[in-house]
Amino acid sequence: MMTPQPDNWTLYGQTFQSRLLIGSALYPSPSVMSEAITASGSEIITVSLRRQSPSEAGGEGFWQQLKSLNKTFLPNTAGCHSVKEAVTLAQMSRELFETDWLKLEVVGDDYNLQPDPVATIAAAEQLIKLGFKVFPYCTDDLVICQRLRDVGCEVLMPWGSPIGTGRGLMNPYNLQTIRERIPELPLIVDAGIGKPSHAVQALELGYDGILLNTAIAQAGDPVMMAAAFRDAVAAGRQAARAGAMPERQTASPSTPTLGMPFWHQQ
Repeated sequence: MMTPQPDNWTLYGQTFQSRLLIGSALYPSPSVMSEAITASGSEIITVSLRRQSPSEAGGEGFWQQLKSLNKTFLPNTAGCHSVKEAVTLAQMSRELFETDWLKLEVVGDDYNLQPDPVATIAAAEQLIKLGFKVFPYCTDDLVICQRLRDVGCEVLMPWGSPIGTGRGLMNPYNLQTIRERIPELPLIVDAGIGKPSHAVQALELGYDGILLNTAIAQAGDPVMMAAAFRDAVAAGRQAARAGAMPERQTASPSTPTLGMPFWHQQ
């Protein structure tokens, strides 16, 4: 049996083994959050200044617990509705969380929390000029992803479906087209993942990673679900590397029905 070769990946010059990025909100308790993050094997945790600021009352203890996990932090601009708001929050996050990594979110519609494509591109361009390493959260629109690449984003994060819905990959064709047209950048499906099978599907499409929160945090057993997603991401990635059989329009028998059994053939 062949030993699998190492399959690390690189984001903005940093190398990781796990392809699962995990959020730190919505868990039943801080202890469950810590156990779930550990069980997931994730090396990157998203954090929100608005919800988890170290300077707020009670925030210091939560922040110290996150730091004790010894993970890489990816602050986000969740809740921002304009370029100015996102840039301001990003600068505050860089100071408080001591990182220039940033998950850029600019909400365009409060009903389905769809990212504003125009504001996201404009904010990404400004933030990159300010030295940020931007992870833009966007819809599964090829042209938007191309524009984000063109302004300097080295990672792209299109959604699978609206955040928190758990509906999985609503438009696999769009996601596959983005993968085929932008082969040079790491692509992460962000938002809408509800089940481990959704993660497998995304990795099988050729995506490099998954970012999720609610699917684990609000599961019946977050720790067990975190382990399930860990294994699903690994399975999907291994399947993508192995190469799936081609689909066929007609049936093709897998067991010989005519002639000599294969073990008797020379």
